[in-house]
Amino acid sequence: MAAKAYDVIVIGAGPGGYVAAIRAAQLGLSVAILERENLGGICLNWGCIPTKALLRSSEVFHLMHRAKEFGLKADGISFDLDAVVKRSRGVAKQLSSGVAHLMKKNKITVVMGEARLTGKGKVTVTTDKGTEDLTAPNIILATGARARQLPGLEADGDLVWSYREALVAKRMPKKLLVIGSGAIGIEFASFFNTLGAQTTVVEVMDRILPVEDEEIAIFARKQFVKQGMTILEKAAVKKLDRGQGKVTAHIEQNGKVETQDFDTVISAVGIVGNVENLGLEDLGVTIDRTHVVTDEYCRTGVEGLYAIGDVAGAPWLAHKASHEGVMVAELIAGGHPHPIKPNSIPGCTYCHPQIASVGLTEAKAKEAGHEIKVGRFPFIGNGKAIALGEPEGLVKTVFDARTGELLGAHMVGAEVTELIQGYVIGRTLETTEEDLMHAVFPHPTLSEMMHESVLSAYGRALHF
Repeated sequence: MAAKAYDVIVIGAGPGGYVAAIRAAQLGLSVAILERENLGGICLNWGCIPTKALLRSSEVFHLMHRAKEFGLKADGISFDLDAVVKRSRGVAKQLSSGVAHLMKKNKITVVMGEARLTGKGKVTVTTDKGTEDLTAPNIILATGARARQLPGLEADGDLVWSYREALVAKRMPKKLLVIGSGAIGIEFASFFNTLGAQTTVVEVMDRILPVEDEEIAIFARKQFVKQGMTILEKAAVKKLDRGQGKVTAHIEQNGKVETQDFDTVISAVGIVGNVENLGLEDLGVTIDRTHVVTDEYCRTGVEGLYAIGDVAGAPWLAHKASHEGVMVAELIAGGHPHPIKPNSIPGCTYCHPQIASVGLTEAKAKEAGHEIKVGRFPFIGNGKAIALGEPEGLVKTVFDARTGELLGAHMVGAEVTELIQGYVIGRTLETTEEDLMHAVFPHPTLSEMMHESVLSAYGRALHF
């Protein structure tokens, strides 16, 4: 049977792949998308979306315990973990079927199966019906990534969980160890800690949330400790002894190894790109530490072959993947899109309190040779934050002292994952402190703190 020909073949239907397929179809190209597991990829099915659904449940549970503060009464507060997980899976399912609808609406051919590049512009898909050959002058790799497994700390689905097992938790951990304090580790630590697990977080770097601004990470750490978490920094889990219903962790800190027992361990020690069994080496694609090496336009160096999203390296964020997908589709269609600027991609962590940032941290700005002005504004100085009962938080802005360029913004506190976008737009529009000072922010809102933080950098804060 002759190979089916398309203008574009997308391998992987996560937030990078399916968005690339939609944009290419909008631009009049014929598109096939190949997916071995779930439409929507990890993000919609096993990552961003279902975790937010879980975290929303724990947030409501936390608020119910605070009912008295708000003049309300709530007695006998409890939770049903199975029902919490069921809601989360329902949210994921709804969105995954939404992607299927979008593929149909945009006349994109969906092939469920395992793909392999068999030559330039050639792909073979192994489906449950056999194999299918497809060709296209343009192929977009969007195969994503999976959890990194460290030797001896591998997930077993019973005592040691990866994010997958944690998302469909079969039991409520009593004593939980979380290895790694990036976004995934901290979100799960926050979720289970709020529901009552005695939670310990171990981070190998000198502080938790190592990619965030140091001041913000220290603020968040204080809040986590106040909530009952144990945080071990500059520490490493050397070994896990798995027993009957318990795990003994050998934790090294300050040159000493101590053992502690836990009933559950969540391993969140980073990710590795899905680059295996795709035939990449035979085509001459460069792979560096499990990630495909690309230029700023996601080109792999092999004509007509692009790589986007997690498989193409950091930052490992769904919104970065989607934007790269749009950029590549427009490039293929003959457009002249701007390359993505990594420093203008926001990062969000949905723990309690939330954390959000964009651009350079204070330390990175200094390292890059900028003379800087730094502004800060605490939640305690904001009327809306106090009315919400969320007075713990901080907004921090970093400017170039000479030009007034907004170099970075960093926040910790209620709803900051929604607020950060104001600064992202500012950076995209190449804003200066003057533009931000002249912008009128509505009152009473949390967003006023963004204004005050800018004013603070120039010694003009009004409410603090």
